Amino acid sequence: MEARDILIRPLITEKTTELMAEGKYVFVVDKNANKIEIAKAVKEVFDVKVDKVNTIKVKGKTKRLGRTSGKRPDYKKAIVKLAAGETIEFFSA
Repeated sequence: MEARDILIRPLITEKTTELMAEGKYVFVVDKNANKIEIAKAVKEVFDVKVDKVNTIKVKGKTKRLGRTSGKRPDYKKAIVKLAAGETIEFFSA
């Protein structure tokens, strides 16, 4: 798998913007990617030193609209902590 296939998109919410002050960045990643692959992908794409990676599998919510029910897709997110002094310029814009 290539680095751009592993990192699907950044996850930007109020909570994740607060984490950015601590040097932690959150990405939606491929469901089958492990922590080592995620760390290598972030290093390759953004040219930063990764200190730690935490992953969470998020279950999609069940939603209803009248009698019709559906389900949002499951996804995996990764919280990537960078080494001291490192930043990703993509997020600071």
